[in-house]
Amino acid sequence: MLARSTKDALAHVSRRAPRSFRRSHALHSSATSSLAQVLLLKPASTDDRTLISLFDRPQKSSSLTGIYRTGIFGHTSLTHPRALLTLAESTLVRAHLLSQRVHRAADSRSELFKVVKNLDRLSDLLCGVIDLCEIIRNAHPDRAWVDAATQAYERLCEFMNVLNTDVALHRVLRIVLSDPEIVASLPPEAYQTAMIFWGDFEKSAIHLPPEQRTRFVEISSEIIALGSQFLKEANTPRPPASIKPSELVGLKDGGLGVRLKLQAQFTQRDLLIYPGSLQAQLIMQAAPQEEPRRRVYMATYSSTPEQIDTLERLLEARARLARLCGHENYAEMTLDDKMAKSPTNVQYFLDAIMDHTRPFARSALRTLSMRKQEHLKTPPLPTIQAWDRNYYCPPEPPAPPIPLPPLTLGTIFMTLSRLFTHLYGISLRPAPTAPGEVWHFDVQKLEVVDEDRGVIGWIYADLFARHGKPSGAAHYTVRCSRRTDQDDEDGDFAVDDPRLIPSKEFESVKRHRLVNYDGVYQLPLVVLVTDFVRPSRTSGPRELEWHEVMTLFHEMGHAMHSMIGRTEYQNVSGTRCATDFCELPSILMEHFSNSPQVLALMDVDGNTASHKMGNHHADPCHSIDTYSQLILAALDQLYHSSLPYEPGFDTTKVLAELHKTRGLLPYVPGTSQQTQFGHLFGYGAMYYSYMFDRAIASRVWKHVFAEAPLSREQGEKFKNEVLRYGGGKDPWKMVASVLDSPDLEPGDTEAMAKVGRWKIEDEVGVPGRH
Repeated sequence: MLARSTKDALAHVSRRAPRSFRRSHALHSSATSSLAQVLLLKPASTDDRTLISLFDRPQKSSSLTGIYRTGIFGHTSLTHPRALLTLAESTLVRAHLLSQRVHRAADSRSELFKVVKNLDRLSDLLCGVIDLCEIIRNAHPDRAWVDAATQAYERLCEFMNVLNTDVALHRVLRIVLSDPEIVASLPPEAYQTAMIFWGDFEKSAIHLPPEQRTRFVEISSEIIALGSQFLKEANTPRPPASIKPSELVGLKDGGLGVRLKLQAQFTQRDLLIYPGSLQAQLIMQAAPQEEPRRRVYMATYSSTPEQIDTLERLLEARARLARLCGHENYAEMTLDDKMAKSPTNVQYFLDAIMDHTRPFARSALRTLSMRKQEHLKTPPLPTIQAWDRNYYCPPEPPAPPIPLPPLTLGTIFMTLSRLFTHLYGISLRPAPTAPGEVWHFDVQKLEVVDEDRGVIGWIYADLFARHGKPSGAAHYTVRCSRRTDQDDEDGDFAVDDPRLIPSKEFESVKRHRLVNYDGVYQLPLVVLVTDFVRPSRTSGPRELEWHEVMTLFHEMGHAMHSMIGRTEYQNVSGTRCATDFCELPSILMEHFSNSPQVLALMDVDGNTASHKMGNHHADPCHSIDTYSQLILAALDQLYHSSLPYEPGFDTTKVLAELHKTRGLLPYVPGTSQQTQFGHLFGYGAMYYSYMFDRAIASRVWKHVFAEAPLSREQGEKFKNEVLRYGGGKDPWKMVASVLDSPDLEPGDTEAMAKVGRWKIEDEVGVPGRH
């Protein structure tokens, strides 16, 4: 399957590691109940205060100075870029030997019983290096490391594509799944893993003649290359908009706005405003004249013919791949193992949720139109254009209207640790890093500690913006949970090949025995990446905007999914689950960020907190933004339908027609928003997942947590019925279980439409009451 590393300039992103030869991996919540319980909190512990200090007053780590005692993530061999290429070469040798062992399994009945485990080991062997290279090539500041990581990543992904079309591996797995005795011996998680491998083989042209399987690998490699190019171009700075000094009159800002006006007065020249800059954001939010906002919008969503061509070649290659494998289109090929199961079911969901959301969004749009009418003294109800949205709406969802301490990065991490302690008996604890362990002095390491089992995983936090670092927020799974003491490694690599030495060392750091837990496990390791402003020595800790707080809650939802998913197979560990299910834990965390009881945990000194909570999403732009995300989900489905086969396929025309038939705001001629829709690569045909999981998360919040958001009983229920399984259980059964709704288990068309109706019940307000 294809890589899942994406950056979207239009919407929030959660980036996860790439996946081939394994399962596809990696928004605002409603109000909570009206009255918070009275909480008597303990004062901050030593670990609480250390967390606050770690992120509010960060010190330059000494782990990048002196003689390296270790390498990246503690691997002693990874102290220089060339070591990645050596590791990749060693991994390829080991992967070849292990695949040959599986090839020979049909010659020994005892080996047939080990096939599923060995396939998972093979997948883990490759993914462990690919996922490590993915974070390095996205976050490392040294170009030599980035280039080496990219080269290693591409070589290993290409080998995974070869394995996906390996007829001998497929034949052995067919023997295993056709043997009643072997199937009966497989625990549910092992059987689920086996079926995932089977599905991946089926998607990879395994039944086709050799020439066509070779063609599959070629097209898959072409898609990876085009996807990388598409993401690179999506992040390429757009040309600036030229703004006249006279157009800054009345700019609603006392800081940056004043500096912009002084700059214009001093230079007596037009200002060049680059899309995505703070100046561009200011003009979109605060310039009362419509023309400068229009020009900044046009510059933001302009594209070169080459950028559009890259996207269209990517979509056309995916269409060719689907047809090669016997599918009508790429969406059909992608969705058959997801919760949605088919493009038809996705359409049922989108139709239901769009039909229910549209009246609220139109009512909200009318509110904005009245604001514009009053502001410009126009005839009644002028048209709201795309560049009007940020001016006539608040700049972000407002924070809950209750007294809060300063929302610093350290305070939020303390709050998250306290919340996880309440729900799961799990806390976050700062951990030291050895010289060479991290790639930048800003990276901080946290131990994830279970009160009964000790350390269960690690989180590396790379949270501050820097030159060359991608913008946005991301969660990378670098290493998954997996049981290792049943690997039966004897004879795997019984060859005299010096290239194996680095890989043996690489594997040796993954073995851990948990307290009060049977077996030896490879513990999860994840990286959180954000682009927050680094605190300075002069200004002190910086307060986060509310959307940044929600971003941290969201990403930590992914991290806890990775930490708690204690599976024996890495292929179903944590966020390695159906793509339209893996956003559920992270979006659910956004609901917690709006709970008065949870917000009370921000009180460092442990004072009593009791507050009433109103609906702080009464802002009309909430409905407008929700509908805009649905339009993007519908666009994603169109792009991955059969349209790319049609002569003259034009992504811009498809976008314009969608806005004409189902849109809310008019399409702006001359723009091509789609070239910055980064999810089209990582979430191809699956962008609906965000809205789908928002609907489920809102239902889980309402029925499980809203009345008692700090309840250990409810936390344990969600942990034991959802989080711990990862992808090892049918997600519809998990949702049905946690919601006590057995009618959802079939996951059919009616279930998809029902979820679409949930969204409107739990998150969208009454028309006319914005």
